Amino acid sequence: MLRLILLISVFSFFVSIASNAQQSGRQNKNYMIRHTVVFKLKHARNSEEEKNFLAAAQKLAAIPGVKHFECLQQVSKKNNYDFGLSMEFDSQKDYDGYSGHPDHTKFVQELWMKEVVDFLEIDYEPLTGI
Repeated sequence: MLRLILLISVFSFFVSIASNAQQSGRQNKNYMIRHTVVFKLKHARNSEEEKNFLAAAQKLAAIPGVKHFECLQQVSKKNNYDFGLSMEFDSQKDYDGYSGHPDHTKFVQELWMKEVVDFLEIDYEPLTGI
């Protein structure tokens, strides 16, 4: 009987550790948010306006909290988007800081809203426990 109680105690201890690790996973290095957006511009391909827009978009990488920033060009014929942006954040706080940052807000208001004709935004976080 003592052996059974000890076994149950040890099992409960490890279940508690696993539960705490999963709940605190958002604070560890494995947690992140990947923010992606694919889009189509109203400008002609390879135009000066297109180049200016993409150059301005790349400046978003300097906003605090942005990691692994990429400006991407679509190569597939499976959709009508031409470009993509991808970046990662260590936490929801970093992502919120980016979203509300004056440089991001200015970019959205002065360029994005005027020059993007279609887009799809997706934000991911890693699945855990699979």
